[in-house]
Amino acid sequence: MATIFSKIVAGEIPSYKIAEDERFFAFLDIHPLAKGHTLVIPKQETDYLFDLDDRLLADMVVFSKKVALAVEKAVPCKRIGVAVLGLEVPHAHIHLVPLNAETDISFSKPKLQLSKEEMEAIAEKIRAGF
Repeated sequence: MATIFSKIVAGEIPSYKIAEDERFFAFLDIHPLAKGHTLVIPKQETDYLFDLDDRLLADMVVFSKKVALAVEKAVPCKRIGVAVLGLEVPHAHIHLVPLNAETDISFSKPKLQLSKEEMEAIAEKIRAGF
């Protein structure tokens, strides 16, 4: 059964796409911890990040770096935090979260509620820097 992320890649569910190549897809988290919070996923449906083969995992980290640098250009922040939880969606993914303080990456804090227009503007700004 396809995960919600596979459905996003297939275009069955809309997303705020940031970047894509033949193996990876990056899009804004719709329940962000900070403006610019982005998810990077492999298109290959794999539940656990560390079940990916070594080459795919290494390439995913390199792809994530490119996305993170674009987020950093677009969103004022001190750094981009990286988190891998993998409990909420059974599809390997990396969170890229703009940080100004360590607490900015606390997944227990309330998520931002951004309008469609804000999300589209953020996505466009990040894509422009990719």
